Amino acid sequence: MARAVYLLWAIFTLLGSANIVHGSGSIGVNWGTLASHPLPPNIVVGMLKDNGITKVKIFDADSWTVSALAGTNIEVMVGIPNDQLKTLADSYGDCKDWVKENVTKHIYNGGVNIKYVAVGNEPFLTSYNGSYLNTTFPALKNIQKALNEAGHGDQIKATVPLNADVYESSTNQPSDGDFRSDIKDLMLQIVRFFHDNDAPFVVNIYPFLSLYENDDFPFEFAFFGGGSNPLNDKGLQYNNVFDANYDTLVWSLKKAGIPNLKIVVGEVGWPTDGNKNGNVKLAQKFYDGLLKKLASNKGTPLRPGKLEVYLFGLLDEDLKSIAPGFFERHWGIFRYDGQPKFPIDFTGQGQEKMPIGAKGVQYLPSQWCVLNKAIRNTSEVPPQVDYACSLSDCTSLSYGSTCNNLDFVGNVSYAFNMYFQMQDQDVRACDFGGMAQLVSQNASKGTCLFPIQIVSASERLSFAYTATIAAGILVSFFMLM
Repeated sequence: MARAVYLLWAIFTLLGSANIVHGSGSIGVNWGTLASHPLPPNIVVGMLKDNGITKVKIFDADSWTVSALAGTNIEVMVGIPNDQLKTLADSYGDCKDWVKENVTKHIYNGGVNIKYVAVGNEPFLTSYNGSYLNTTFPALKNIQKALNEAGHGDQIKATVPLNADVYESSTNQPSDGDFRSDIKDLMLQIVRFFHDNDAPFVVNIYPFLSLYENDDFPFEFAFFGGGSNPLNDKGLQYNNVFDANYDTLVWSLKKAGIPNLKIVVGEVGWPTDGNKNGNVKLAQKFYDGLLKKLASNKGTPLRPGKLEVYLFGLLDEDLKSIAPGFFERHWGIFRYDGQPKFPIDFTGQGQEKMPIGAKGVQYLPSQWCVLNKAIRNTSEVPPQVDYACSLSDCTSLSYGSTCNNLDFVGNVSYAFNMYFQMQDQDVRACDFGGMAQLVSQNASKGTCLFPIQIVSASERLSFAYTATIAAGILVSFFMLM
């Protein structure tokens, strides 16, 4: 019998049946859209389906995006941005309208499989200086009440994705974990609400940040291969920071009197650029270990069993804030254009292969804006570079990044080209006081990609509209003949 089951599994694997291998449904992805040229939603949904990804978390409830998921049976967590929390906290009527427009509208036979509503995103970060402390919980309660009133409460739960900084351990031992002292009373109210409404605690865990924030952090402890000095805590052994962080939350929940509350890891991943430790090689190493761990269903030392996880993220986003670090724009498993960066096996079976890239992507013409080498006086170049980078994305030029080794001409050309591309290749965007020129030869150098920007979703709509108008004019013309 065992051999028969194995043969069936092998056959399905050979046939590339990713959805069957993903039957456990424990892995999702975050689909962020803070990009100057976002891919059309239907193309992204095609990527999800092609790669057997059955869960997705989005950061708003954009109707075009959500509607593209209709009929796919992909489980969806829709989001409410932080800047809407006060309105929803103050007005239950607005919450009912929000649910009607962003949930009920999509719930029909063959519609969108909405599972969660994320009320805010990491609203209790210390960097927000308490901006959302008084609005998050009231908004959460109002949204769940509105979901219940609309008849969705049994299937759709409201939750709040929280950064792992909402709990802490003074000794770095998971068993010393507890909710952060300044928000402890609020967190106790929220986790009790989750328990009473059968909603999960959604937490974002980033082992990469342990390395980024502490040069003395043991390198291998950020991954899943097992460090030489495991952490021992009350008879349990930890060989990676992910498990230790997760179990610090479990201990915090135990001390809150709710030890069995469901936990969902809302974000976990590794960037591929923008930092000396943010690169493709280490990202592949991290995901390989993480996905094998998830496939094993062993859980963590304190809470064995299946883990529900959303990888962060699906695509690079060139408009994300770089306040936390230059790496913020490079979390994608796929590039800005939906093309894969490295081999990855979402099933965790160790069969690494390049994931299936986006199909039907339209690119702008193959042309690059670079420094004119004939320029002799370069004293005015630095201000032009500063201008270009301030209005585009030059994070790949930073120390330890993919374009860090360019010479003067390369650095300037990269900055000029990024601005030119993000300005939709407007010819006026390749001037820079007469110091730039257009070339048709690919300006990329080694691992440093000088990108050609894509035709964005909004531009496609504009093109389609123009084409429709043009077609109407032609029809009118021929009717007059």
